[in-house]
Amino acid sequence: MLERQHQCRQAVADGKAPNTVFLLEHTPVITMGRNAHDENLLFSKAALTEKGVAVHETDRGGDVTYHGPGQLVAYPILNLEQCRCSVGWYLRTLEDVVIQLLASYDLKGERVEGLTGVWVDGAKVAAIGIGVNHWVTFHGTAINVDPDMTHFQLIVPCGITDKPVTSLKALLGGTAPPMDEVRHRFQDAFVETFHKPLEQD
Repeated sequence: MLERQHQCRQAVADGKAPNTVFLLEHTPVITMGRNAHDENLLFSKAALTEKGVAVHETDRGGDVTYHGPGQLVAYPILNLEQCRCSVGWYLRTLEDVVIQLLASYDLKGERVEGLTGVWVDGAKVAAIGIGVNHWVTFHGTAINVDPDMTHFQLIVPCGITDKPVTSLKALLGGTAPPMDEVRHRFQDAFVETFHKPLEQD
């Protein structure tokens, strides 16, 4: 998937492909961002492999995170020159998409000052880690719908020790919405949120 992102990013940068968003679920994997600290990996790579969880270094920002089935991962490949050349704006707008998605389930998504991602009642439901090359984005956000939450105990998620991780299933009283439904709601929120600056500029 990383190679595919890089290929798409280059095509978008060259004007040979439109802005694209990949929506997917990963097999169990822990990714180490550019700012990852080894101590936030709580087991050896060999032990993690035995547990069926791969470990990969990657070129997104951020620390250590987990991806797996039951988690909606979105990788927008966007040319920010077409809307706003600001990494900070892009991060906040990506958070807005998740907050809007959560609102469609009557959940109040929140930001935490100084951190990136989206929380509900102090628990993180969506992680964000991006890359930007020549103003074209890659990597993105991961929303916990109904993943294996025990896998988050293999790491210190995003290097944050004092805040728990949660899922839509937990927040909705133990019943997870269908992944296809979450995917469609994310698409709607993404188009609405990112279309606004394009209309204004």
